[in-house]
Amino acid sequence: MSDTRILFGFHAVLSRLRQHAASVQEILIDRDRIDARMKDLLSMAEGAGVRHMQVERSRLDGLAGVNGRHQGVIARVVDTPIPYKDIHDILESELEEPPFFLILDGVEDPHNLGACLRVADAMGVHAVIAPKDRAVGLNATVRKVACGAAETVPFIAVTNLARTMRELKDAGVMLVGTAAEEKQDLFNTRLDGPIALVLGAEGTGLRRLTAETCDTLVSIPMFGSVESLNVSVASGICLYEARRQRNAATLPQEA
Repeated sequence: MSDTRILFGFHAVLSRLRQHAASVQEILIDRDRIDARMKDLLSMAEGAGVRHMQVERSRLDGLAGVNGRHQGVIARVVDTPIPYKDIHDILESELEEPPFFLILDGVEDPHNLGACLRVADAMGVHAVIAPKDRAVGLNATVRKVACGAAETVPFIAVTNLARTMRELKDAGVMLVGTAAEEKQDLFNTRLDGPIALVLGAEGTGLRRLTAETCDTLVSIPMFGSVESLNVSVASGICLYEARRQRNAATLPQEA
């Protein structure tokens, strides 16, 4: 029997309609919201043959929960098959460039995880890896904040993060962790080969064993007065620098 769940918010619902319309069972919309954005969504749903219903906003509030900002739209969907079950599926697939991973060590805030997935999608990361325990999973809030990236970037939750990291090392992937106190900085570190960037949880950073398993630790250069960055912001900086180097490595050299 297929598992069903809800998606809420325009980005998450539109992304599912574009990519897996057949998995959308129905869409519930706020009967009092009939603006251009809603009309566009309904037009797409009708074109895909997806049933939609106008309901009271209170019903949407109840489905989304206390912290669910549904924007007047909720979809009931059937979970789609995950294309990759573990890191080996990705490592053994026909990648067009060296493996590129983001490892998150115990991120508990769903907004941070959603934002990390969004930037991972933008920078072409092959998968986001995180521990199953003491970390947030792919809940409805994460999917909404990710704006569709939770449907496109493989998210692999592992039982033993340190063991998975060692398996990546055995496969030739360099593990680069972040730590504010390190003298070696991100911009002076080579990131264009097989790599996994490893970032820690909000406030606490990398756990000891995670840090010890990394090949190297680097800091993010800071030029202002703040001493630390949100993990999703830090992920964006690290992934962008890695993508910049990877793209530069593929450019033809001048004679």
